[in-house]
Amino acid sequence: MGPLLLLSFLFLVALGVPIGYTLGIVSVGAVWIAWEPEYLMILSRKMVSGVDSYTIMAMPLFMLAGSIMNKAKITDALVDFSHALVGHIRGGLAQVNIVASILFAGLTGVAMADVAALGSILIPAMEKDGYGKPFAAAITAASSVIGPIIPPSLVMLIYAHVMGVSVAALFLAGIIPGIMMGVGLMVTTAIISKKRNYPKRGTRPTVRKVTMSLFKSMPALGCPIIILGGIIFGICTPTEAAALAVLYSFLLGFFFYKTLKFSDLPAIFLSSMVHTSVVFLIIGTASQLGLLITDVSLPQEISEGMLGFTQNKFLMLVIINLFLLLMGMILEIIPNVVLLSPILAPLAIALGVDPIHFALILLVNLNIGMNTPPMGGLLFITASMAGEKFDAVMREMWPFILTQIITLLFITYLPETTLWIPRMFGFL
Repeated sequence: MGPLLLLSFLFLVALGVPIGYTLGIVSVGAVWIAWEPEYLMILSRKMVSGVDSYTIMAMPLFMLAGSIMNKAKITDALVDFSHALVGHIRGGLAQVNIVASILFAGLTGVAMADVAALGSILIPAMEKDGYGKPFAAAITAASSVIGPIIPPSLVMLIYAHVMGVSVAALFLAGIIPGIMMGVGLMVTTAIISKKRNYPKRGTRPTVRKVTMSLFKSMPALGCPIIILGGIIFGICTPTEAAALAVLYSFLLGFFFYKTLKFSDLPAIFLSSMVHTSVVFLIIGTASQLGLLITDVSLPQEISEGMLGFTQNKFLMLVIINLFLLLMGMILEIIPNVVLLSPILAPLAIALGVDPIHFALILLVNLNIGMNTPPMGGLLFITASMAGEKFDAVMREMWPFILTQIITLLFITYLPETTLWIPRMFGFL
């Protein structure tokens, strides 16, 4: 029955059926054919329990905070600060794109939000400054992957919900990998910019200019400090921290930057509700399919098969990485996290991999998948923004994907890149 479930799932995905519907159709169809009809009651309860979690309540609140910050154009202050830091070097606008993504990651933790906020500003600016549109789209997509790695991160919340691990430990574990990813992309961009003689933008800024830009962006940068500080020091739960982020972003938009109006609120709430409903549908239906997959012992069969192939930890991590990269290419990140985490995490833990370390291996892999075809959701968005063909953007993306994979290997085989900060704060 397990292979039939997977084949049915892949068939519907290949047909282009939306992933939330695909997961539900496969689950209900399988129960109707192979299980007792009464099992449908269990399935419906599983769909509800899949999103019935205090931790997962933080997700719509983080989405709302991100929508408020986007609408209030808080991004502009971060872009200005990034300009002050790296805009003067060769390929400066491309470097600004990466630095702004690192800073913006601490506000929303959603790659799509990063693309929407920064792409609309930086892709036209890069084109005007002499960069090719495919390159501008590619660097925007590549840098937006940093968003779900640096805390706060919505996919980390989902992983914590599915696997029952500490949200604070996950958030802390993502800091160094996210910075490593950013630095790697900056080095790659510097090499490409020198080779193509991309323009510089202005002269080296004075200390006063950098200080003024920092001062202007500090209120925006205060949001991740509130979120992380509250969670790490036990002042509030992740859900309470998300609620504080919403309140803080409201106050910031209305009273500090004064870019938010009451007339903007209906559209903000509607956007947040739509995105939340889509994510919750996927989580709920993925929980249903996960129940059936567990019921037919598919995780155990996969684990036994992989362990039967090799019990060498180094080689097994290579296999897991390849498998996750493949799954990231063909399936969206949220269903991947819900379906694959319970299958692969016990296998990795049995080989001596720390649960938090493995979480980052899985999440970084799947985030890279958002930049690779045939799914490549981020590439489709940035290509559309730039008015370019997908193929042209994809050709510019390969050096950045290679950089991301090299970063992934460092994260995989140097566990302290993920475990050092959580251990320092006493979470390990």
